[in-house]
Amino acid sequence: MDARIKSGHDGGAQMTVSFQLRPYRVDDEDAAIELWRRTWQLAYPSIDFATRVAWWRERWRSELVPAAAIVVAEQGGALIGFVTIDGKGYLDQLVVAPEQWGSPLATALVDEAKRLSPRGVTLLVNKDNARAIRFYERNGFVHAGEDVNPTSGRPVLRMAWKP
Repeated sequence: MDARIKSGHDGGAQMTVSFQLRPYRVDDEDAAIELWRRTWQLAYPSIDFATRVAWWRERWRSELVPAAAIVVAEQGGALIGFVTIDGKGYLDQLVVAPEQWGSPLATALVDEAKRLSPRGVTLLVNKDNARAIRFYERNGFVHAGEDVNPTSGRPVLRMAWKP
């Protein structure tokens, strides 16, 4: 799917953001993992995500790829984002290249997750990630409880979207 979206960035001037959404392919693995590392490193600079890449690669291969639909976004042949959504409607990962933060890309990826899980989408988001929480709220998600991430021990919010 090609997406050309008009956006009100640059002081209200309209700019066209062009990217393609498509299903994940095995040869996307390295680019997806590097994008995950780079974006999470920027979001949480005090954590060394380079040391977590082997763990993430194993989780990617054993948990996400077999159980989730993964949609990637490309721009000019480069992977600039992805979303994972499993058969139960759980959105495990929404990753957008930092240079695309604030663009329509994240919304397009969430909309694709909603399309793939039309009965509803749930997710966990770190409670200290105010930017992400605001984004999900703007996209129709509501707070559905609190929890603790079993891997990081960080407090998380459960959020849910229902059609």
